[in-house]
Amino acid sequence: MKRVGFRGRLFFILLSFALIPSIVLSLSGGITNWWALQLVGATAAWDSVAASGNRALAAARTAPLSANQREALTSFDSTMSSNLLQARRASYLSRRVAGLLAGGAIVLFMLLVVVASRVAGHLSRNLSRPLQELVGWTERIGRRQPIPDGPSRKGAPEFEVLRQRMRDMSRELELGRTREIEAERAAALRETARQVAHELKNPLTPIRFAVERLRRELPNMSPELLETVDVLDVESRRLEAMARSFSQFGRLPEGPQAEIDVGELVRYTARSTVPSEIQLALDIADGTPMIHGHHDALARALSNVILNAVDACRTAPPDGRGGITVRVRPHEDDASTGNTRAVEIAVADTGCGIPLEQLSRIWEPYVTSKPGGTGLGLAIARQTVVAHHGSVGAESVPGRGTTIRFILPVNGRRVEARDA
Repeated sequence: MKRVGFRGRLFFILLSFALIPSIVLSLSGGITNWWALQLVGATAAWDSVAASGNRALAAARTAPLSANQREALTSFDSTMSSNLLQARRASYLSRRVAGLLAGGAIVLFMLLVVVASRVAGHLSRNLSRPLQELVGWTERIGRRQPIPDGPSRKGAPEFEVLRQRMRDMSRELELGRTREIEAERAAALRETARQVAHELKNPLTPIRFAVERLRRELPNMSPELLETVDVLDVESRRLEAMARSFSQFGRLPEGPQAEIDVGELVRYTARSTVPSEIQLALDIADGTPMIHGHHDALARALSNVILNAVDACRTAPPDGRGGITVRVRPHEDDASTGNTRAVEIAVADTGCGIPLEQLSRIWEPYVTSKPGGTGLGLAIARQTVVAHHGSVGAESVPGRGTTIRFILPVNGRRVEARDA
């Protein structure tokens, strides 16, 4: 036997709440009216009284009576006849009224059934449909599927509040899952990077010593041998830089934190990183708050971004462009109240730009388009900013340039990047 659904059960429950009290009240009223009408319309009793009274009057008239006695008998006979007539009228009306009341009760009951069924159906729809929708949403959340964005089913306003809360919960759960997966993946990549850095550093040290020894002990070496030594020197330095990059990516910022003047950090890092042939513009807003963090780690992260901007400017067509602008400003949560919660650092270049299909992957480790690059510069930068509970963002127009943003919190709470 198929089980009745929630809407059907709810319909019968609501209908029962309306009909059962009505049936009880109708039966009680009918019984009470029948009993009262029986009291009012006691025709048989009045007929018995009239018969016995007539016999008494007949016997009394045969006796010698005075004028007053005869007048009293006449008045009694008239009163008894009038009462008997009223009793018969009442009995007739009671039978007619009882029928009318019974018919009216049946009509009212049928009307009540119709109204109650309509009301119960309306309430059951308005309660069951939103609940079934929300139950379906919980199943989708459990299967890690997105909640549909279509129009919601009708229902009480409280259901709309519940829908919005479930949407928020779904987004938070998905964000938490993404962050958890990202954290596990980053931890695995960091461990791999540490191992690679360790394996590179071990042979690099004797190789570097061997190259230096060759230069010292063979000052008059042949050009062919000198070229070989130069190749060893260049490649060992490249491997050393690669090992340093892997080592930086393999560890999070550590040690004590301190108050950092973001404007001063940006001035020093930008001027020491950007070569003289590339135009540099600094736009540091007055009143930018200080942040709490690791100065050296943030300086390395910013330096990696600026170096990428320098490379982009160098690969741009020589049409008078090739400039870098670094902006620092408070990041406001609400522009109307000026509620500052973070500091934004934006590095914009007028270089070659990044294709849209590659823009979402620039923060991933080992993703690079530069020959000989490790693909760890932006990954280290993002890792450093995230370790400071901040966020990163990027936007680019191919052929016109790229903008990279760091948003670092002032109060230590997590913030998200926003579009400028």
